[in-house]
Amino acid sequence: MTHAADSASDGIGAGADLSILIAGAGATGGAFGTYLQEAGRDVTFLLRQARAETVRAEGLRFTAPGDDRTNQVDVITAEELAAAPRTFDLVLVAVKAGGLDSVIADIGPAVGEQTTIIPFLNGMAQIEKLQSRYPGQVLGGFVKIVGTIRGGAVVQLTDLAVMTIGDLHGAEVPTRIVEALDVPGFKLQTVGGIIDGLWEKWTFIAAAGVVTCLFRAPVGAIMEAGGRSHVHAIVDELEAVAAAAGHSVSEASHATTIKMLTEDGSAFTSSLYRDVTAGLPSETEHILGDLSLKAEELGVATPLLDLTLVQLRAGEAQKQL
Repeated sequence: MTHAADSASDGIGAGADLSILIAGAGATGGAFGTYLQEAGRDVTFLLRQARAETVRAEGLRFTAPGDDRTNQVDVITAEELAAAPRTFDLVLVAVKAGGLDSVIADIGPAVGEQTTIIPFLNGMAQIEKLQSRYPGQVLGGFVKIVGTIRGGAVVQLTDLAVMTIGDLHGAEVPTRIVEALDVPGFKLQTVGGIIDGLWEKWTFIAAAGVVTCLFRAPVGAIMEAGGRSHVHAIVDELEAVAAAAGHSVSEASHATTIKMLTEDGSAFTSSLYRDVTAGLPSETEHILGDLSLKAEELGVATPLLDLTLVQLRAGEAQKQL
């Protein structure tokens, strides 16, 4: 069951006073962190040294459809946090997969016995790793937002901004957490089946990655080249992994995936494809590699996923020559 919080909350309640540490100020952390800070929440960004210096000197610029503003925000580095430990009530992890392991260590001085941690990464590895390090203190979470970083500015490209959170075992999310995150600017949802939601998003992100990376083109071009039946095969293959794991993709989610990945004339590409073609560090292993391992563990054949991984890994190896 999904519950939508009031996105126009006046901020009254115990949650409004919670201290919030956001690890990362990229497209996700920067956007949602801006909305939280502008609503009067006690927000601090945990940033790498170079990013911290820039944000301290210039502020955190955030642009969204029809808006452009720069805010002065509180910033701390891992070194500063280690030198002067300070616990936070809520830690939001919003980094790329490649930074997950270091961030798990970096947030250590910020995590007390009552701290709640919510990671917003694709896949499932982040849940397992954080639960192992901080058992009983992790909620599940994922976001829907189309954004990027341009010249150091956080750019929200569309009006879509949804944050979904839930207890890993189906319990109610504490009211103070909901109150802390219920602010204008984005829609907050709490769900009882957050693991199902995480699997649905992982399956979609992986399908989009396989389709656009395997065929090396936007969706519209793939359709024009006759790829429709192959897209259906990719989606069916990956959704079979989710089903075998006990988290079958809903009919509504399946329909959305098919619509997005078979739309004639669409310029849609996956973030994985954009990173790979731009020569940037990618989440290949976190999104596709981990899913391939899970499929093998469950005994599900994934030839199209595996073929894509061979292509991406071979390409990465060539870059190292």
